[in-house]
Parts: sequence; C-alpha cells; structure tokens
Amino acid sequence: MDDAMAEAATTPRCELEVRKEAGATVLVLVGRLDTPRAAELWPRLMKEAAGGPVVLDLARLEAIDTTGATLVLSAEAAGHGSTIRGAGPGVSEVLDRVRQARDAPRPKPERSLPLLARLGRSVWYGGQALVDSIAFLGELTIILLGTLLRPWRLRIGEVLRHLDEAGTRAFPLTVLLGFLLGVILAFQSAIPLRRFGAEIFVPNLVGISLLRELGPLMAGVILAGRTGSAYAAELGTMSVNEEVAALRVMGIDPMALLVLPRVLAGVLVMPVLSLLLTLAGLSGMALIMNLFGFPLTTVLQQLSQWLTLSDLLGGLVKACFFGLAIAAIGCRAGLGAGRGPRAVGDAATAAVVGGIVSIILLDGVFAVAYERLGL
Repeated sequence: MDDAMAEAATTPRCELEVRKEAGATVLVLVGRLDTPRAAELWPRLMKEAAGGPVVLDLARLEAIDTTGATLVLSAEAAGHGSTIRGAGPGVSEVLDRVRQARDAPRPKPERSLPLLARLGRSVWYGGQALVDSIAFLGELTIILLGTLLRPWRLRIGEVLRHLDEAGTRAFPLTVLLGFLLGVILAFQSAIPLRRFGAEIFVPNLVGISLLRELGPLMAGVILAGRTGSAYAAELGTMSVNEEVAALRVMGIDPMALLVLPRVLAGVLVMPVLSLLLTLAGLSGMALIMNLFGFPLTTVLQQLSQWLTLSDLLGGLVKACFFGLAIAAIGCRAGLGAGRGPRAVGDAATAAVVGGIVSIILLDGVFAVAYERLGL
C-alpha cells in the first residue's frame, strides 16, 4: 500500500497535448489523470473534442481513476466518430468498468397503481394496523388482569417516576394554559352577553364548558404533546437499538416492564391534570368577571347553583379514558417503530397525532352516551 501511494505521488499530473496527424486532431493525455486534474482539464478537453472527430491518445497515460475515465468517455461521445487508442491494461480496465456502468440498463420507474389498487392497498394496510392495535390492547388487558391477581409484580418505582414526568412536571404548563383559556372564554362570552345584560351567566357558561368538555380535552392535548410523544420516543429508541428484542430473549415481557407502568401513569395523571386545568380556567374567568364589576362571591354563587357533581365526575371519567388512549397509543407507536434514522421521529409524530384524534373521537362518543343517559 505504501509503495502504491509513493508511486502515485511521484507520477506526474496529467497534461493535455494537441497535435495534428494526417489532418486529424490528436489529443494526447500524459501522466496521471485523477479527480482533481480531471476537473481542471474538463472544459478544455470537452471544447477540443466538440470541434469534430478526434483521436484520444492514451499511450502515455500512466494512471487514471473513475472520474478521469468518465472525462475520457465523455470526450469520446462529444466528438461524434472520435476514437480512443493506446490505452494500457490498467487504463483499459478502468474505462471498461465506467463504460459498463454507463451503459447498464436503468430500472424503469415504477408505474403508479390505478385508483382501485391504491384503495385496496390502503384498506389492506389499514386492516393490518387495526389488527395489530387490537392485539396490542388484548395483550395489555391480559397483563393488567395478571397484575391485579399478582400486584407484587408491578414496579411501583417505575409508576411513580412516570407519574412525576407526566404529571408533576406538566403542572406549570397546565395551569398557564387553563388560566389563559378561562380568561379568553370569559372575555369572549361577556362581550355578546353584555348586549342583553346577561354577563352574570358567564360563570355558568365557562364553568360547564371547562368541567364537561374543555378541561379534559385540553389536558389530553397537553398529555399527548408531552407524554405521548415521550413514550413513543423512548420505546422507539429502545426498539431501534434492539433493547426490546433483548428483553424478550431474556424472557422478560416488555408489556409488563415498559408499557404497563406508563399506561397506569397516564390513567392516574389525567384526572389530576383535567381538574387542575379546570380550576385554573375558573380562576381566569373570575378575574375577568371582577374586571367587569362582579365580585368573587357572585361568581362562586353562580357556579354553585349551576354546576353539579355529575358535571365534575363526567369530566373526570372522560379524562381517565383519554389518559388510557394517549398512553396506549404512545407505547404502541414506540414498540412498532421501524428501522432507520427517521423511525423515532415518525413514532413520536404518530403518537401525538393518534392521541389527539383518539381523544376527540372519544369525546364525541361520551357526548352521545351522556346525552342518552341524561347526564
């Protein structure tokens, strides 16, 4: 290797000589035609070759790389009827390789499938994803029932850690978002109601909206954005690094070790976040009502008259199911992450989008169910 490098270093760089032989233009390449020198000679050689048929004399060419070979073949093609002569064995071998690569048949572009075929493929993949999701929920249910029968198998430390990450660290954002939401709802509701002298009903409107709908829904968005994506990123990284497969090889169930603590933390923390956001929203509403001239006692009286325990419990029950859906979707996206540098990012994106869509669908289901039950 050292001898080859030394020989290449001592070989003179390629020079181009142009001469006439029997009325024909002969382009003589002398020395070593490597990538840097080919870049320098490219414009001149192509200009000479484009003037008409030429003869490329490579007898004095001592070394060539693939870039130099590309230059020689391009010059041959630029001058229609040009020829190459005098190439040594090593130079000829490189030229043949580059020529074969150039003339190799290119793969035909994939034809787009017709509409019906694309629809069928989408349905097939969607059905597979649905079956995988049902299998994941079934496995999670079995693990949960087994843990209820043998509660000592649950890792309490892991549950507490995820409760801290998903709940305690989300309190500042939850309070801020809830307070701003209450301020905006109260202000926007008071403006049209003022025309009819009905500002006193703003606490009723905002209180019911926060307790039954917006509190659980906005807390679910926070949980999906913070925790659902974090679950998917953590488990997706473990899947890409083959850590999940290693756990299975060691006989450890990833569902019990990784998924169950996260799902329990999501279910337990969502009612707390929902209640905290609702209280912060009511505080923001009370501030706006105070600015409009309504004292705190009046606001509290309106809330106590119109809000019921069923409103509070209905929102907390929805919050529990929202937390279950967000945590399960985040874990499912992480464990199902593919391979490659984009796998973790795709899993986190799927977790956030799936979590938000799921809580909106669940909110619609609960709205219909509560209406049918008269709640």
